Amino acid sequence: MSNRHSIGRDKAIELAESRWWELCTLQEIAEFQLFIKELACPFTVFHQAVESALGRSVWTHEFGFNYEGIVQEYLGERDAPSMQEIIDLIPPDKRIVL
Repeated sequence: MSNRHSIGRDKAIELAESRWWELCTLQEIAEFQLFIKELACPFTVFHQAVESALGRSVWTHEFGFNYEGIVQEYLGERDAPSMQEIIDLIPPDKRIVL
């Protein structure tokens, strides 16, 4: 079950154009954006905020393959994934390990 709700495309664009995140802490950005379906700030800002809130590096593919896991980790409902679990999120046919 998702904890995210929609604010709608037009509202997300309006928020993005307002540059609301410039007046917020990283914690506030993560708290807001994690629970909104539409991205209302630059992804790089959101990514940095989530890393700060979780206290760890978050790989980009985690946002696509394990978003609910990130939210659960943020809420304290689960532990951070291991490196192997993060790698295992990538489909086997897409993995290239050097």
